[in-house]
Amino acid sequence: MDFQPTEERRMLADMIGKFIQNDYPLKERLTAGSSALGYCPTAYSTMAQLGLIGALFEEEVGGFGGSGFDIATVFTELGKGLVVEPLNDTALTTGYILAQTDQLDLVEQIVLGEKRVALGLIENGADYDWSAPETLARKTDAEWQLNGVKTSVKFAHGADALIVSAQTQSAPGISLFLIEAAATGLAEHPFQTVDGGNACEITLHNTPAQLLGVEGAAYPLIDAAAARATLALCAEALGLMERIKDMTIDYMRTRKQFGSELGKFQALQHRVAQMLLEIEQAKSAVINAANDLQAPADERNRAISAAKYSIGRIGCAVAEEAIQLHGGIGMTWEYDLGHFAKRLVMIDHEWGDQDFHLMRFAES
Repeated sequence: MDFQPTEERRMLADMIGKFIQNDYPLKERLTAGSSALGYCPTAYSTMAQLGLIGALFEEEVGGFGGSGFDIATVFTELGKGLVVEPLNDTALTTGYILAQTDQLDLVEQIVLGEKRVALGLIENGADYDWSAPETLARKTDAEWQLNGVKTSVKFAHGADALIVSAQTQSAPGISLFLIEAAATGLAEHPFQTVDGGNACEITLHNTPAQLLGVEGAAYPLIDAAAARATLALCAEALGLMERIKDMTIDYMRTRKQFGSELGKFQALQHRVAQMLLEIEQAKSAVINAANDLQAPADERNRAISAAKYSIGRIGCAVAEEAIQLHGGIGMTWEYDLGHFAKRLVMIDHEWGDQDFHLMRFAES
């Protein structure tokens, strides 16, 4: 099977690379990441205008891509630029859920960059289990109302709406609800994330909401959306590793010790070679996950978990090795590497860490 990117995907990757090189300096990314929103609205709008969000969706819902390889192409290039804008958190994942529940007008606005919808699944003490939320939804004569708390809802502050999971009294299982950001009874408690960006704890008290899809039957939809989000994270991590690799090799070629470039020391060459082999393995895992994104759920989840476990293990190893090879400068604020390494390590803790995905892979 030929896994070489198509001409369209090569052009898409080249366009994203040029945008990052010319219009997305790391200094501005760090400033945007520490702002109240946790990202730059202007940069987000520009990415939408360039078609980056459209590439994540199928033509039937207003996009021009939507396959696993389209998602992987976009997020690998975004990873190389350490992009903080929430294309994964408020476009890809929630947009897929909305598309599958016939909210096509809102999906079109997401594709155009006019709307952002955050996703709240995780609750305190639930770890990575989103199958049994404690948030409760009850239906009055006129509407659904939600009560509960969602934690670590990324980029919820400033979003136009939220999708949250809840249990209902009338049907077993898990349901999804759409809540307007200005709805009564909704309270945000924002905080900065370690790797740049913003997240919120969301409190709901008799908050009006709209049911998405069939009551009690949302788990397969959440599972499919989570697979897309996890693939995007794996691809982003691959881009981060590629950039870290390039920075490390450049440093080894220019930094001198005992009158000779570091890259000429055989022991250090072996360590860099091992890093390159590990990154190639991570690349293969991402390709495999992208290829199986449309496969049956069991096969898809097996490939996704294999990729996420590999990315978590290899990502941490690459970050640590690169910092070791750089020495003290690798962790200074002024040098780029430390910011890339921090994001790479944090990816292991989003949408399931190594232990979670290793266990899921074994159980499958």
